[in-house]
Amino acid sequence: MGPKSKKRAAPAAPVRPAKKKKVTQGQRGHPKSDSNKREKAFEREYIAIPAATLDYEDDLFEHDDALLDDFGESINFLAVLDHQGIARSKKETERLHQLHKPVRKLRNDDLPSVDSHDEDSEPWGTDIGDSDVEMALSDEVDSEEQPPSPAELDSDTEMPYERVPRLHKLSEPETRRNIPGLPIKLSDGRIQASEKVTVVPAQTNVDEDSEGSVRSQSPPAVASTVEDIATGARFGRLAVADVIGNSSRKARIQGAKDQIASICQETIADPEYSLGLLRRLHTFSLETITTPSRLEPVINDVAIRKLAIISQLAVFKDIIPGYRIRILTGKEKAEKVSQMVARTREWEQGLVLVYQSYLRALEAELKAKTDLADVALKCMCTLASDVTHFNFRVNLIACIVTRLSKKTWDESSDLCLNTLISIFRNDLTGIPSLEAVQLLNRMIKERHFNVHPEVLTCLLHLRLKSELGVRASDSRVDKEEKTKTHPKGKTGSRKTKGKSAEQPYLSKKTKKAFKEKKEIEREVRDAEAEVDKEERARMHTETLKLLFVLYFRILKNPHPTPLLPAALRGISKYAHLVNVDFFRDLMQVLKSLIMRESDKIDSESRSLEQKTDIQHRLLCIVTAFELLSGQGEALNIDLGDFIDHLYSIILPISELLHLDVSGSPTVQQPTVADMLFRALTIVFSPRSAGSTLPWRSAAFAKRLLIASLNWPPSVALRALDFVGSLVMKEPKLEALLSTDDRHVDGVYLPEVDDPQLSHPFGTSFFELLQLQQRHYDSRIRESARGLSRYTRT
Repeated sequence: MGPKSKKRAAPAAPVRPAKKKKVTQGQRGHPKSDSNKREKAFEREYIAIPAATLDYEDDLFEHDDALLDDFGESINFLAVLDHQGIARSKKETERLHQLHKPVRKLRNDDLPSVDSHDEDSEPWGTDIGDSDVEMALSDEVDSEEQPPSPAELDSDTEMPYERVPRLHKLSEPETRRNIPGLPIKLSDGRIQASEKVTVVPAQTNVDEDSEGSVRSQSPPAVASTVEDIATGARFGRLAVADVIGNSSRKARIQGAKDQIASICQETIADPEYSLGLLRRLHTFSLETITTPSRLEPVINDVAIRKLAIISQLAVFKDIIPGYRIRILTGKEKAEKVSQMVARTREWEQGLVLVYQSYLRALEAELKAKTDLADVALKCMCTLASDVTHFNFRVNLIACIVTRLSKKTWDESSDLCLNTLISIFRNDLTGIPSLEAVQLLNRMIKERHFNVHPEVLTCLLHLRLKSELGVRASDSRVDKEEKTKTHPKGKTGSRKTKGKSAEQPYLSKKTKKAFKEKKEIEREVRDAEAEVDKEERARMHTETLKLLFVLYFRILKNPHPTPLLPAALRGISKYAHLVNVDFFRDLMQVLKSLIMRESDKIDSESRSLEQKTDIQHRLLCIVTAFELLSGQGEALNIDLGDFIDHLYSIILPISELLHLDVSGSPTVQQPTVADMLFRALTIVFSPRSAGSTLPWRSAAFAKRLLIASLNWPPSVALRALDFVGSLVMKEPKLEALLSTDDRHVDGVYLPEVDDPQLSHPFGTSFFELLQLQQRHYDSRIRESARGLSRYTRT
């Protein structure tokens, strides 16, 4: 057996002619008859395996012999193969399978037969007649009369009752079908199954012709019931409309409380991922709630709306950042930023939108004057005072100022006034104060000064006196620009252009780097949030200008307004900041106000009008002395007329009631007694010119003792103390304490309003004897006794 002599024999040659003979052209159109037709292979019982009896031992290669030697035992199973089973045809296999297949046994139960409907038993079907049942079961009844065939006994063959159609009630076909929505991706990346369900009309197929064409019949379109995150059933909670629409008011309020509390807790815990919860919380504060799933809007309960408004206030106070969020520019929106920056920007813009919606709802309640108007005003005042730095500050202050524009005064007016005072006191930059003064100035001008006098009292709490430390200049409020003379030459040309003379030459690259460095330093200062003192001084200067414009407009008004006392108090407080050029004009205006006579009024209200007139005169006197106590000392202005007016109103003041009671119970204002003794202190202070004249001190002391006989104990004690201070400063007044006869010029005239012409040294302080003997208050008696026994040491 050589290595190349033994090769595998080729297939038998007679096979190909046989195959060609089957596909010859002549046999395609003329099939053979059945008698001559050759039996097909799949119809035989056994099909012989081709070349099964050939001997392959001679065709083996040498390496095949080596494989047989090594693995001969592993292929011994080939010797015991069933050649007859392998050669069995498909038909024979199926026949043997049916022959040996076990027969399924029928179960015996108590159920009646399908066709066993007699007169005594009720049929299973309801709306189908007996004729229809008989027609449907005719084939099965006939088949049961025949004995079961072997094919019917097969377990895989359907039983007769399985082929019977089920009988049920005829119901109307569904005209709609629900299609669930796609899953949504939350802001934190989680995938959540959507509860969105779209209702679409079902299509009905109707056979119209023999070709089986189908026509779709669609009913009228149904509105989509897609609910957004603010009203739908989200976050494992019921929909807002379902909570509000509960028939039981107790259950409705309790359900709203639970959901509002959980929303607030989750929002405060993680604000950056809770914009949807903020919108949902705002939905509870709406008057009516409209959802796509409900045709009619649901009216909200007032108690639930109040809870939602107050809850939003608490949430916004907690989550609002400590900086103002500005609108992004188009360039900033177009630039590519990191994912964290984009997420922060998205949260900031969303927070501003929700906050704006909340403020609009509060403003609508305030304008409509509903039951929630007071709650809305309290929320706006709280936001204006606590988050003044945040957006929409001007809108909040405008609403508060508008509330103060009415003539009447109530608790809401006190709330608004205290809010403005809190804004002025806590202002560090000066911008909120400037905006508030601008709005007040505009409102008072539009109302033609017909506002309540308490409105201007808030301006006394501005931080101008403490932070605007510079005095007013001689000619203007702003700093005067000094004219500079530059030398000639290259240094002069550089100074003319605004450049430093010692600045070296800088290339374009160095200038660019220097500019970038300045920009970085500016951004660092903004990030540190430090208050720029120069910017604050500039804001305070603008505020001061508007303030004095408002005060001067009130003073120059031809008709007296109720705002005059507040304007005079303001001028007297900020007198050290008034321009010197305005002093003479102000003195003329104040003198004309003092000399202005009151109109004749009925006797019932005369005491009130007299008290108001005296308060105005005292304020004008105090304002005049305050103006000249500072930088006005350099001006030679005689204040003798103001001193005479002060002397003349001491006796009318003794006729007034409630001297030591403030006119406003809510806002702390100085009383008539406070203003009187303040004016006396300024007049007789060491800095005042002419305060050391003996006759002036004696005249005022005598008139104060006369008035103290009718004053209440608290005011009388202050008068005795002031007279004692005058006696200690002026030795000549000691002569008035004794009742001995002495030589004087003239006779005392108590009815004369000029202190110099009244001849005060022609009398004595005999009122002290009356006070220490007849007054009902022991303190007054002790004080008068001590003053009458005064001796200089």
